[in-house]
Amino acid sequence: MSVEVLDSATIVNFVEDEEAFNVSIRDRFAHLDTNHDGLLSYAELLKELQSLRVFETHFGIDVKADPKEVAHVYDSLFVQFDHDSNGTVDLEEFKVETKRMMLGMANGMGFLPVQMLLEEGSFLKKAVERESSKLLAA
Repeated sequence: MSVEVLDSATIVNFVEDEEAFNVSIRDRFAHLDTNHDGLLSYAELLKELQSLRVFETHFGIDVKADPKEVAHVYDSLFVQFDHDSNGTVDLEEFKVETKRMMLGMANGMGFLPVQMLLEEGSFLKKAVERESSKLLAA
């Protein structure tokens, strides 16, 4: 993990760079697709959904939540990705929903830079790395 500075433009520029974004999406999808069938099952996507830490409240401290509530939240998140409701998520569904979530995050951040603790390999970390490499190349 590392502390990085980013703003909404960092995220938007990454998402709009189709080559960089698509490579990141394909890499993450391939990593999650443990049985290599080209689809993400609920179990395969669950680990990624859990990494979103939706029950974390403050600096890595998790709230003890009702197991039924936890299951409902993860079920709801899976449904957001499974656009055709067939019980699996294909690469295009994964890309579209990840893009929607990232643009929503960017919209919520506004234009002022913020410091965030980012996990290595996360989409936000890749967005920061892309921006940094562009600045170094200029």
